[in-house]
Amino acid sequence: MSTRIPLPYSPKVLELFRNPKNAGKMEDADIKATAGSPACGDMITLYLKIDKDREVIEKASFESYGCAANIAAASILTEMIIGKKLEDAWKITWKDISDELGGLPAIKYHCSILAVGALKRAIRMYYKKIGKKPKWLPEKETREELQVLEEEKMIEYLYKKFKI
Repeated sequence: MSTRIPLPYSPKVLELFRNPKNAGKMEDADIKATAGSPACGDMITLYLKIDKDREVIEKASFESYGCAANIAAASILTEMIIGKKLEDAWKITWKDISDELGGLPAIKYHCSILAVGALKRAIRMYYKKIGKKPKWLPEKETREELQVLEEEKMIEYLYKKFKI
């Protein structure tokens, strides 16, 4: 008998876990970015196709390795950003993703943080690739970007320390 208590996922999380939107690799992506660590299994790779003239996200897809919350967070993120200008997509927070999913258990907040981290990495990488830096893009990494970096470093440290 298991002593584990199931997490209280919202119906939206369960639906997107079972039927994720925009899942899969995008062969013609303008940019791809990954957030997470293969050591713990929670990873999101985000692919973006961008209208260069309008700076609008035309297509978004993802690959996710992890739990139901991780898959749902990546899926809802792609739905939220398609058709948005890069500047507006940049403003999406982990809380926006959690709210759009009907809430996440506190222990799963990191899944929405990873999704936002992948998005912000992709946007930064895109502008670096085209050699442009818009005024609205912060010079320094944002709190969400730093949270993802810290989580990745912590997982890598633990992975090495315990030889997992």
